Amino acid sequence: MPDTAAIATLFYDTAHHINSHDYTPAQINAWAPKDINIDFWVKHLSQSITYVAEENNQIIGFGNLASNGHLDCFYCHKDFQRMGVGSQLLATIEATARSLKIQTLFTEASITARSFFEAKGFHVITPQTVERRGQSFLNFVMKKSLISCQVK
Repeated sequence: MPDTAAIATLFYDTAHHINSHDYTPAQINAWAPKDINIDFWVKHLSQSITYVAEENNQIIGFGNLASNGHLDCFYCHKDFQRMGVGSQLLATIEATARSLKIQTLFTEASITARSFFEAKGFHVITPQTVERRGQSFLNFVMKKSLISCQVK
């Protein structure tokens, strides 16, 4: 994936500038360490369908969809928050999921992202604590059904 370094940098910058409002510096450094492992990102992103939002040849957001409906990564550039980038990315991912007959999307949303996903129809299944590089983090397992209910 040719844009992997830019995607990894966007992830790092978003975590350090946006998610830092809800997590400690130690948690952020464990979540998004300074030494970006590009090989990890290439492998990780190649295992799913990855969408990238661009403006003026700059990556301003990305998200990925696994074949089981999992959204593992979903980040918008720190300078493009609340501008519709995430909404457009999620709409594209949902359309793809529907075309692949995926009935449910699920993610582990950060404290920061929880309200975005709730506004898009996801529901918290359970809060959970995860560990990365010796730090514990609160996030939320969230799901959204893509099956429309038909009322007759």
